[in-house]
Amino acid sequence: MELTAAVCALLQETAEAFHGARRRRFLAETVEAFGLSQRQAERQLGWSRDTIRKAQHERHSGITCWDNFSARGRKPAEVHLPHLVQDLCDLVRDHLQTDPTFQTTGLYCRLSAAAVRTQLIERKGYTDQQLPSVQTIGVKLNLLGFRLRTVVKSRPQKK
Repeated sequence: MELTAAVCALLQETAEAFHGARRRRFLAETVEAFGLSQRQAERQLGWSRDTIRKAQHERHSGITCWDNFSARGRKPAEVHLPHLVQDLCDLVRDHLQTDPTFQTTGLYCRLSAAAVRTQLIERKGYTDQQLPSVQTIGVKLNLLGFRLRTVVKSRPQKK
């Protein structure tokens, strides 16, 4: 069946208004109501055949598939390198100092994130390709409570 341009635009807008299982249900009902095949729906409406196939399977079986959105995206560095956090703590522990005015409880690290990354390669046996970037290491150190800045020695105030 050939659809007019106005009907195609209306169906595409309606499909974009839905998300997840509701969208797939709309796709399956539309394809079935207009008597379209998966290829015709892909060609005329711009919908993915895989999505239509999944939608038709859900419609005929009565079982809605769960969308695994949490599995998408990039995983944190700790997933790929489980010992990274412990190795960071071991390397930084020797270079920590407290605020000389004792006004804050923060620990300051005298090493830069680039120096920590270099030491991870030299002392802990990581390769350059498997380690995250310098910025990511800096973020991990900040999350662990280590501030990457040098502490200026407190000077007496001028009278």
